[in-house]
Amino acid sequence: MLNTTRINTLAQGRVLVVGDVMLDHYVSGRVSRVSEEAPVPIIRVESERSTPGGAANVALNITALGGRAHLVGAVGEDHAGASLASLLDLAPGLDHQLVRTPARPTTLKTRYLGAQHQLLRVDHEDSSALSPELAHAVAEAATASLAGCGAVILSDYAKGVLTDEVIAGVIGAAQTLGVPVVIDPKRHDWAAYSGAFLITPNRRELALASGLPVDSDEDAEAAAKAMSALTGAAILLTRSERGMSLFTPGAATVHLPARAREVFDVSGAGDTVTAVVALALASGLDLATGMSLANAAAGVVVGKRGTATASREDIIRELGLAPDPSSGPGASALGDVVEARQAWAAAGLRVGFTNGCFDILHAGHIALIGEAAAACDRLIVAINSDASVSRLKGPSRPVQSEAARARVMSALRGVSAVVVFADDTPLRIIEALQPDVLIKGADYAEAEIVGADLVKSRGGRVIRVGLVDGQSSSAVIARSKGE
Repeated sequence: MLNTTRINTLAQGRVLVVGDVMLDHYVSGRVSRVSEEAPVPIIRVESERSTPGGAANVALNITALGGRAHLVGAVGEDHAGASLASLLDLAPGLDHQLVRTPARPTTLKTRYLGAQHQLLRVDHEDSSALSPELAHAVAEAATASLAGCGAVILSDYAKGVLTDEVIAGVIGAAQTLGVPVVIDPKRHDWAAYSGAFLITPNRRELALASGLPVDSDEDAEAAAKAMSALTGAAILLTRSERGMSLFTPGAATVHLPARAREVFDVSGAGDTVTAVVALALASGLDLATGMSLANAAAGVVVGKRGTATASREDIIRELGLAPDPSSGPGASALGDVVEARQAWAAAGLRVGFTNGCFDILHAGHIALIGEAAAACDRLIVAINSDASVSRLKGPSRPVQSEAARARVMSALRGVSAVVVFADDTPLRIIEALQPDVLIKGADYAEAEIVGADLVKSRGGRVIRVGLVDGQSSSAVIARSKGE
């Protein structure tokens, strides 16, 4: 049975991650017209950001859960490789060994987004197999790092790092030490994965590897059994809207339904599943428990935009194991929130910020918080103090005290921290927190949003969320009085 104690044991695990590292680069802007040169949209760039991707994102998923990760991969001697290394240096709980070579570029994926929709992706990469010398260097670095690890992940994006030599070397060394190997597969021939403990394909990957259909439960089981016979591994199949299924040789199949939620982006969801299962094994949890935790974590990350991670707290909330809201933490001191924001930045997480009085929480507030949480990895909400609300709304407001409003807000899904501010605007809070994303209702023009210029000057972005008709605290209070 899942409980917070078992979930928190994830912080005890250490995982070796070997595979195709890459840099994910996002260019966001506004599209208002089509080019006269060709029938393509023109993006007016407003912000750019980079995050570790591929095997590097798998490692960050582990550290976001409080575990420790050691990452081994290969990069070029180029700007993308240097940027990736710098980002990884900032992540607490993560060590890395990146074999560098001038012979091939660092895999770089640049996504162009307009109004939160991806318009184009441009890839810079060389997906040919590493030279024998580089493959040997990767395998040597990986096997030398096995000591003290409770699990190994081979994150195979088919970019050339996981050659047969590297795979065989790592699996062989792990078997000698009794360390389970979890593989996220991209290659079509799974024969090289023989000896792994678990393989985590999606439906397309299992179909391509087995040459069999995977649409129905029966089809999926037949395909999984064929690949288990080939590799000796259990198969954890992610099935999109159908959830996930675990096929273990000699045991009954386990099916878990998907966690129902609005899906914003499936980027990196497979990384999260693999990371959570491997970290669970490394922490002494059984495979069925790891599967349940992975299913919950996947439900969290598909509700966020871009490459994302899930924390233990996210999983606890997703599973409904959070404490009763009536005893929730409420507001935090600004200094504590600044410290948390710095830790999130070091882990490569995007921090969002929104603010308001939030007196009498209504459907419009819920929509705003939902959109805000989906646009970032960690969301900080600032609420006006009682005195501030009275100055802005009149002496009869607020209806609820700042303590009550903070407690309710802190209990909402997606809210990572709540802070109370006494000024009439949140400018000083924004200056202290330096958020990456600033979210406000569409009733404000961007020029009217406090802190917008500050956030954009740092390369961040401003999001205006559409309003829910007929929803405002003033209107709700007036209706309650029969006005």
